[in-house]
Amino acid sequence: MRTVSIIIPVKEVNDYIKESIPHILNLDYKDFEIIIFADVHAAVSFPKTTIIATGKIGPAEKRDLALKYARGSIFAFLDDDAYPRRDWLSNALRHFDNPEVAAVGGPAVTPSSDTFHQKVSGAVFLSKIGGGNPDRYWPIGGVKEVDDWPSVNLLVRRSVFERVGGFNSDYWPGEDTKLCLDIIKTGGKIIYDPDVFVWHHRREGLIRHLRQVGGYGLHRGFFAKKFPETSKKLKYFIPSFFVIFLSVGMSLFFTHNYFFSRFFYAGIGVYTIALIIALFQIQGKEKNLAVSLVSLFYISLTHIWYGIRFLQGYLFTKDLKSELKTITE
Repeated sequence: MRTVSIIIPVKEVNDYIKESIPHILNLDYKDFEIIIFADVHAAVSFPKTTIIATGKIGPAEKRDLALKYARGSIFAFLDDDAYPRRDWLSNALRHFDNPEVAAVGGPAVTPSSDTFHQKVSGAVFLSKIGGGNPDRYWPIGGVKEVDDWPSVNLLVRRSVFERVGGFNSDYWPGEDTKLCLDIIKTGGKIIYDPDVFVWHHRREGLIRHLRQVGGYGLHRGFFAKKFPETSKKLKYFIPSFFVIFLSVGMSLFFTHNYFFSRFFYAGIGVYTIALIIALFQIQGKEKNLAVSLVSLFYISLTHIWYGIRFLQGYLFTKDLKSELKTITE
């Protein structure tokens, strides 16, 4: 039996952690420890849990401390606002029987307890049209090999994690993409399993949602330039193409050019059809028509803001360092 170290980086021990710990303690796989890396000392304790004060450092740097403090042969990375299904570890660990498997990830699903606007934020990502990777947010399909997976729900062999030097703390968000790229460069496989399942609370409100996806867009654009092996893919460029299409279209809208007007209206028509398809895909999972309908508004703004920030990262950003890392420099 393998010992698993569940690694959770936090600013402070919050209500989400207090929700998560009972779910972790109820896992059907029992050979694990929990290590919480927090900015400040916490005057609380939980069974099987060590809380280590790190000072104000970023999530990637906190996760890297697992090499110093954790005893497990598998590191199971979990965000503070996520909590696992009971069979999370047992379903993940079976894949490590294959020595070629270096890491395993699964979906992070919006809990039913989330507020309306949190559910809307989560619903954006439930279709390929909305977010491009719905299997990250819903248990879709079967077991497959992937080249990139977020650290909200990611298990990595300790030996592999040490070999690649852990997370690159220069990047946040994006440190998990860089870790996965480093893993596959060593020849290791990263496996997606829909049954390696956690719940993940979403951002509350449109502004926080856009701030999050804007950060994703900026880093993905920069990574498409700096680390093209896994980031220079057409799907990541499509929102930027949409932004360019809208910008050119709006600037020429009043020229009364018959051909261009037809082309512009046709493009808007295609996008509208895509949103309708997204609506059916989201509603098939979410089962809440109000959430599904409002998510279409979020999707449009997500595409525009992500596209703008992607272009910023790809065309205009020469260097990109995590603002969290600069705290300690």
